[in-house]
Amino acid sequence: MKDIILDTQKVNHTIKRLAYEIYENSYKESTLYLLGVNTKGGQLASKISVALSSISDITIKLHSLSINPSNPLEEIALDIKASEMKNKKVIIVDDVANTGRTLFYACKPIMEVLPKRLEFVVLVDRKHKNFPVKVDYVGVSLATTLKQDITVDFGDKKTEVYFT
Repeated sequence: MKDIILDTQKVNHTIKRLAYEIYENSYKESTLYLLGVNTKGGQLASKISVALSSISDITIKLHSLSINPSNPLEEIALDIKASEMKNKKVIIVDDVANTGRTLFYACKPIMEVLPKRLEFVVLVDRKHKNFPVKVDYVGVSLATTLKQDITVDFGDKKTEVYFT
């Protein structure tokens, strides 16, 4: 049984709001790099990219960052060269932030260069941080127990966020 936190309409509204927040803090930028973490972060980054493109003329560079959340030192891969992000605004996108570990280690490949600014966006931010990561753009913040799991389901026709 799943307890829905955000239905499709609320998720779409939240993504649009996140896009406006990002634009408010980025309107002077000519280019933004959105790095989607793994599959669901990539799906969210894609949706944010579409929303941003509809409200601004900022060039959005959408890329993926692959990381093993259970062993983040094992392999971290970008689908672009880090040097392309030098002096650029970079936003790392993930679906859910739990302890902050995945976002913390997602910064590793970007540390090869000096970006102009590095920010984070998540659809769901849980309050169990063990790592020094401050999420800049949050869809919804939830105080949950450690035993509760949050699932983001980017379906073909609907998107839901729910407890599992």
